Amino acid sequence: MLLLLYLSSCLTVINAGSHSLMVFATYAVGQTPFPEFSVVLMLDDVQIAYYDSNALSVFYRSFTDSKYFDEEKSDAEVIFRHIYDSIKKRASNLTQHLNHTNRVDVYQRLAGCELLANDKPGQIQRWDAFNGQNVEELTFNMEKDDIQMKIPRMITWDQLHRLHVKFLYENIYHPICFKTLRRYLNMEKNIVMKKVKPRVRLLKKTLKDTDGVQITCLATGFYPRHMNLTLSRDGQAVDDVQITGGDLLPNGDGTYQMRKSLVISAVELHDYNCTAKHLSLDNKLDITFVTDVEVIDLGSYKLFIVVSVLVLIVVAVLIIYAIIKWRKRHAKGRGAGTLHSTYALTPTLLNEPEN
Repeated sequence: MLLLLYLSSCLTVINAGSHSLMVFATYAVGQTPFPEFSVVLMLDDVQIAYYDSNALSVFYRSFTDSKYFDEEKSDAEVIFRHIYDSIKKRASNLTQHLNHTNRVDVYQRLAGCELLANDKPGQIQRWDAFNGQNVEELTFNMEKDDIQMKIPRMITWDQLHRLHVKFLYENIYHPICFKTLRRYLNMEKNIVMKKVKPRVRLLKKTLKDTDGVQITCLATGFYPRHMNLTLSRDGQAVDDVQITGGDLLPNGDGTYQMRKSLVISAVELHDYNCTAKHLSLDNKLDITFVTDVEVIDLGSYKLFIVVSVLVLIVVAVLIIYAIIKWRKRHAKGRGAGTLHSTYALTPTLLNEPEN
């Protein structure tokens, strides 16, 4: 899970307004209850296909009736076989180099291409991780005919191997990736091209332990996942080293959320601003902390709710008590009046002369 979180964090480099086709591949060395090799194919954040070494077949989410099904399956098997051969070799080399025996090691890869907002092919990128540690990064730019590699843990590639890798990306990975990306994008446009506006709040919470105040900028319920969230002080962006959070998190309804927090002194006199920029917004959305009315103080808000509920309960009890008292008095009054009328008429009847 930690490896997948690491690889997923790499997706933040994808540009807003663009679309990506990404492969998540996992290769396990050693005895595990899982397949030796498995792959998940993602269009943006929608799973398109799955493959593992136990079934030896590609399973698609919804495209079994596609007229391109045979071609898609063939392309997928070519790419998945290349990935399998590549990461199996790398995993074996690292396992031997680190003298890992009788243990489980995991090698994972995130690789794919990006289609820019103007339908122009972007870069192909790849990140490799071994037991949670970044071991290799690669970027291929077809337009510049350039391949860049960062290899912090692997042996430096010689020129011959570099040319071989470049050939694979230029003649196999690049055409297949962008052809597949465009095809799936057209099939899933109702999902991946939808736009949902974020709900943005600026929250304030008093920290009892430090007597400080935590200000949180929260944006939630938005889609697509690209979000630019900024906390500013007196019109100037707050330094990132002072901010906590900022991770993109999924909601249960297919939308996303992001929050950024800053701890300040309770006596600071500054204006704080939360700014959200998103594809669903025609302009940026600003919320400013000027007075307590504009910011939800979580501690005070909870206390206000509790006090309000208690007041309502007391008022309700008093009203019920008053109604009961009124009814008792009214009933007693009606009984006394009836009794008095009976005794008032009796003497008159007894004193009437006999006929």
